[in-house]
Amino acid sequence: MSGDCHIASVLLDERARVRRNREIEHECAVAIHDLIEANSFRPLNSEAGPYQLVLRLEASRIVLEIAGENGEAAQCISLWLTPLQRVIKDYFTVCESYFKAIPDQPHARIEALDMARRSLHDEGAQLLHEALKDKIEMDDDTARRLFTLICVLQMRG
Repeated sequence: MSGDCHIASVLLDERARVRRNREIEHECAVAIHDLIEANSFRPLNSEAGPYQLVLRLEASRIVLEIAGENGEAAQCISLWLTPLQRVIKDYFTVCESYFKAIPDQPHARIEALDMARRSLHDEGAQLLHEALKDKIEMDDDTARRLFTLICVLQMRG
């Protein structure tokens, strides 16, 4: 991909801002920062970027609004969340256990939960990559960070 095939800005469009705990807000901020710093992203059949990306939920779909550098909407890609729902649910469960374990559980327990969390994150990113392969060309790290942001949008409090 050429140097212009990247996301330059990301916005999570949440109709009603949801309060999340500090750890989740931090994960979201890191994912957005890391995504903007290094990504490889190109919607197929579109002009070269850089791109502005807005992510939002609509019913049981994730919508990716992709605009060019000038802000004009280039395209909207809508994706059913059904293929991702099981891994998102499992990911939330393991993350919750992980954050609860940090203060007082043995290091081996925390490490095992972290490995499970990373494995589910990789699985979710791969599913997302597969679901979008006919619409968007992206690298694995970009898919991982987008999966994180989709998970954040799924949270309700």
